[in-house]
Amino acid sequence: MGTPPTVEFEVDGRTVRISNPDRVYFPARGETKLDLVRYYVAVGDGIVRALRDRPCMLHRFPQGVTGDKVHQKRLPGGAPSWVRTVRVHFPRYNRHADELCVGHLADVVWSVQMSTVEFHPWNSRAADTEAPDEWRIDLDPMPGCPFSRVRRVAAVVREVLAELGATGWPKTSGGKGLHVYVRIKPDWGFRDVRRAALAFAREVERRLPADVTTAWWRRDRDPEALFIDYNQNARDHTIASAYSVRGTPEAIVSTPIRWDEVEDVDPRDLTIATVPARFAELGDLHAGIDDAPFALDALLEWADRDGTDLPDLDPA
Repeated sequence: MGTPPTVEFEVDGRTVRISNPDRVYFPARGETKLDLVRYYVAVGDGIVRALRDRPCMLHRFPQGVTGDKVHQKRLPGGAPSWVRTVRVHFPRYNRHADELCVGHLADVVWSVQMSTVEFHPWNSRAADTEAPDEWRIDLDPMPGCPFSRVRRVAAVVREVLAELGATGWPKTSGGKGLHVYVRIKPDWGFRDVRRAALAFAREVERRLPADVTTAWWRRDRDPEALFIDYNQNARDHTIASAYSVRGTPEAIVSTPIRWDEVEDVDPRDLTIATVPARFAELGDLHAGIDDAPFALDALLEWADRDGTDLPDLDPA
């Protein structure tokens, strides 16, 4: 047997060898592992900004996205010495994991060499993994919820954020929903961030009661409603980062968008085939996310006013 073909990438002064570069990962258009590497290099500033210094779970697809998916908390074996990790603890199981902690684009490229397609970072950073600095608003449509309803809810999310004096940074989820990120001061723990997120979600629900649900139990949700999944702010809950490719045959990307694009965007158009040109033209639309962190005090006052009680995190 011959040696499998390899391609070497020079990234950040480091060499990353890509094995099996011609393996098809995304069958809809035939994009390969090498195409995936080239995509992440093309959006390098954006993906590194989204992941920098955060514990990161990897979704790996060794045979491409139509094969088995591996949810990888611990850094895969064989990492170069320059790939950083951060240790996170899981008290419920009395275990820990040394997770990827991206500092450079080479870390991302090496992860793709290890068959990573999706990057799912924590909403806290290595300096203090127990102090979130990102509040995530996950607009998660139920199976019968049309995207027109997602758009309508996003407009009200923007309205409520403006009233609070918070800046929201929207992106497509890479699925059927939208995400809005808000940079926050790292002054609260996960429970308080989650309480604040629930108080916000309930305010949006009050304004759009026919469209929005905050019911945590799936059986209690209208199958055509949009669920605002505030529990994505719980400890060790992660969602795909900005610029992360999703494990779909079409290689759809979770892509930052402008607020004025919400009315017209079709998330299915944002793929590894189209996002690099968009990035080259617009740059990273989340580039300013760190500039104005928001304080959660007002939302926590809402939570106290409403008597917000957090549900159990293991719904059926």
